[in-house]
Amino acid sequence: MYYTAGYPSINDTVIIAQALQKAGVDLIEIGIPFSDPVADGPTIQASNKVALDGGMTLHLLLEQIKEIRKTVTLPIILMGYLNPVIQYGVEKFARDISALGVDGVILPDLPLHEFEEQYKELFGSLNLCNTFLISPTTSEARIRQIDDATEGFIYAVSASSITGAKGEFSAEQMAYFERLQKMNLKNPFLIGFGISNQSTFNKAAQHSAGAIVGSAFINLLSESKDIPADIEKFVKSLK
Repeated sequence: MYYTAGYPSINDTVIIAQALQKAGVDLIEIGIPFSDPVADGPTIQASNKVALDGGMTLHLLLEQIKEIRKTVTLPIILMGYLNPVIQYGVEKFARDISALGVDGVILPDLPLHEFEEQYKELFGSLNLCNTFLISPTTSEARIRQIDDATEGFIYAVSASSITGAKGEFSAEQMAYFERLQKMNLKNPFLIGFGISNQSTFNKAAQHSAGAIVGSAFINLLSESKDIPADIEKFVKSLK
């Protein structure tokens, strides 16, 4: 499950993580708010703005993760963009999040060659998984190159577009999932973008190691009057 740190309000980051663990999810992906989240659709972009306007920062997020780790044992992946990480200091960021118990990162605008040349050894020494995104237009050669550079999982974007809840998968998308299955990659792949209901969740899970829900979950949080209770209902509705 994906959610933006500091959304709907600045102190909800910990509450949401605790509720997700109680509801039985397998992994938490926490978004680092950024002013220009280019891979994200309008729902997640809007949540980034709300979080930033509410005072959310990367430093505060790390304090919240420290609190989360007191009760939450699920794998935690941080998703964000390079600019805030570079401002923080990439090596310091990697060391600090590893010390807090973060399991990996997703940095969509980090080039593969730059990761391999500058950061792969560092991340490996800290047991941090760096996850790359692939899409239906990614060539087999590129997918295998990413698979070779990955220690963890690959994020298979369901469509060549920004994030956002959709209705159902097309025949072309289903063929893409089946093609990935047949490649016998060394790393598992998770499917994200467009997972919004039980049908899309189940279809994604049947063709991969799991599914990541983002925009549909953000929509739930935006309307919630009782976050823990609504999260439990939402997670149950997907399975």
